[in-house]
Amino acid sequence: MTEPVLRVTVTDEALAMIRKIEAMHGPLMFHQSGGCCDGSAPMCYPRHDFKVGAQDIFLGEIGGHPFYMGRQQFEYWQDTHLIIDVVPGRGSGFSLEAPEGVRFLTRSRVYTEAEFEVLGRMGPPPTGVDRPAA
Repeated sequence: MTEPVLRVTVTDEALAMIRKIEAMHGPLMFHQSGGCCDGSAPMCYPRHDFKVGAQDIFLGEIGGHPFYMGRQQFEYWQDTHLIIDVVPGRGSGFSLEAPEGVRFLTRSRVYTEAEFEVLGRMGPPPTGVDRPAA
């Protein structure tokens, strides 16, 4: 396996919701912080309304928008590929999908041994302050 391993991807349904929200709000960003209740769900914000810092890990992009995870949460999820989905229901009132009657949800699968090898060569993901601003 020579291609980079993605740490986060998105389902077609979630991508359609991202496109809808993007049309209403412009550039977006996602953050999953950890904690109880909605804190462990991926949250969608206007790109410059949430300041990321050294404790936020950049995992990649979904639908062209950056996805970050809090360092403590990343410690739990680092061995899994994250798949962002959307489901009916009410999530946090602060996440942009909430008024649409849906919420983003993180599904996951454990990396294969080949993917673990590639991740090892890729090194650790950058933090929010290490990654150039978009």
